[in-house]
Amino acid sequence: MEVIFLGTGTSQGVPMIACECAVCLSKDPRNQRTRASIHVVMDGLHVQVDATPEFRLQCLREKIDRLDVFILTHGHADHINGMDDLRRFCDLLGGEALTVFTTDEGMGRVLSIFPYAVAEKAVSRGYAAFKLVEMPPLLEFPQGTIRSTLLPHGGVNTLGLVFEEKSSGKKFVYYNDCKRVPREAIGLAQGADAVVLDGLRPELHPTHMNIDEACAVAAELAAPVCYLTHLTHAIDYQAWSQKLPPGVQLAHDGLRLTL
Repeated sequence: MEVIFLGTGTSQGVPMIACECAVCLSKDPRNQRTRASIHVVMDGLHVQVDATPEFRLQCLREKIDRLDVFILTHGHADHINGMDDLRRFCDLLGGEALTVFTTDEGMGRVLSIFPYAVAEKAVSRGYAAFKLVEMPPLLEFPQGTIRSTLLPHGGVNTLGLVFEEKSSGKKFVYYNDCKRVPREAIGLAQGADAVVLDGLRPELHPTHMNIDEACAVAAELAAPVCYLTHLTHAIDYQAWSQKLPPGVQLAHDGLRLTL
C-alpha cells in the first residue's frame, strides 16, 4: 500500500494570505502546506480522498494520473472546492460518471455547488459527471476494503476511513477534520500500521483536535507511527518535530508512505 499526502494544511493554507510570521516566511518546503487530502493505492486501486482548491496542482506535482474511487469526507470548502478538476478523470473513464462516496451532508453540498455535474454521463467531453452515493460502513474491492465511521466536526460529521490491503494485510487509518475520535472509531483503528490524525494547532479549537488531543488519541491507538495533518501556520515543522512524543510525526505535502 502506498499513501501520498497531497496536502497537509488547514483551510487557509500555509503560507497564509497577508501573514509574515516565521512559518509563513519559512524556506523549509515542509512548511509549505496546501489544503489536506490524500491518495491511497492498494494493489493498483487508486483511491482519492477529498479534492482541495489546489487539487489540480497537487495531482501535477505528485503525478497522479489515475483515479478509481473518490471519497469526499465532508462538504467544507477546503475539501470540496477542487472537485470540478475531477473532470479529467471523468474523461479517462470515457465520460462516465465518477462515483462520489460521501455523507448526506456531502451530497447536499455537491448538489448545491456542482449541479451541472450530477449526471450519469458528462454532457460533453471535458466536463465532470458525478454519481452521488452514501458511503457505506464497508466498501469491498478485489484489492482490499475501506471501512468508514463518522467523526464529530462541529456542526457536521466527517468520514473517518480505514484502508486494509488484501495482499499485504496492511492497515492504514485516516481520521482528519474531527474534534474527537469516538469509541467505534477507536475500535476500527486498532492494529493499524499507520494512522493520520487531525492535529490543527497547539491551542484548543472548537471543531478540531489540537496537538495534545491528537497525541492522546495516538497513544491510545498505539500504532507504530502516527502522522498529524491539517496543520496551521502555528506549527513549524522542524521545531515541533522535536517536541512530539515517540511514534508521532508531522505530515508534510508530498510525503509518501509505503506500508
